[in-house]
Amino acid sequence: MSKARRRHIPVLLAEVLDALQPREGGLIVDGTFGAGGYTQALLDRGAQVVALDRDPAAVRAAGSLVAESHGRLRLVEARFGDLEAVAKDLGLGALDGVVLDIGVSSMQLDEAARGFSLRFDAPLDMRMGDTGRTAADILRDENEETIADILFHFGEERAARRIARAIVADRETTPFVSTLELARMISRVAPARRGELTHPGTRTFQALRIAVNDELGELLRGLAAAERLLAPAGRLAVVTFHSLEDRIVKQFLASRSGRGRAPSRLLPGEPAEAGPTFEVPRGQPIEPSEAEVAANPRARSAKLRFAIRLDASPQALDSALEALTRLPARRGRQR
Repeated sequence: MSKARRRHIPVLLAEVLDALQPREGGLIVDGTFGAGGYTQALLDRGAQVVALDRDPAAVRAAGSLVAESHGRLRLVEARFGDLEAVAKDLGLGALDGVVLDIGVSSMQLDEAARGFSLRFDAPLDMRMGDTGRTAADILRDENEETIADILFHFGEERAARRIARAIVADRETTPFVSTLELARMISRVAPARRGELTHPGTRTFQALRIAVNDELGELLRGLAAAERLLAPAGRLAVVTFHSLEDRIVKQFLASRSGRGRAPSRLLPGEPAEAGPTFEVPRGQPIEPSEAEVAANPRARSAKLRFAIRLDASPQALDSALEALTRLPARRGRQR
């Protein structure tokens, strides 16, 4: 086992395993492989695992685990939002489980060159893969209104307009290309309030990372793919780390379980409403214990939601769910 995997502490591991209830020979997709913590535990329970990760570095680092699995692990460089295409390419049948651990991995946070962390001076990259626009590209190309919307809607940053205005003013002479340049500017124009323990740039960095990687869109596409691929009685488990992610998972599962739907009398010829596709057990979300947070501070904001697939046909995504993944429409927005 690699040193990276030995250091990695999967969040809510016991609770995720309890939610998935892996069995000998069962087929489970780990859609966010990272350092392989969930995958290793699933293999230890006798499951067959298909693991996905959009980060080529994570895939390269997992060679020993693939070899040790003796054919029970297939690792694919792919986004979990593309799970259906991966399943088709691999010829997978119905799945017994899907687990998603949303957001940036510990390995990515600890690798300075990736530009995810405020702790290191690094290029403003923030891509989980190796294609697409970087955070520096967004700050160079987008207008003030779009940057403010990204910070407010994806980072819940109260000072979004002030920070966006400073970004646009400063880039006229010196475009932002490094993490510490951006962090210092935010500390200057929107310093931390008294009593705040986090760096004032934390929410801006979160927002840019979400925008760069389309994390909320990927999450919703992954949930929809799991609904289509899980067998009846198959299980879905999702670990989130901030309110934007948790809101999408909560509302998706609420809509799929029929929660809050009032019974209605159908008119003659009116089609019946789609039946619920998931059962959502009570007592959610599940949060880490004090002992886990003490041992692994990164678990502090984690929430686990899980559900059990019923035999109703999958449903189309509705506009209300899709709206949660996008910036609000604005006339004249640059693309």
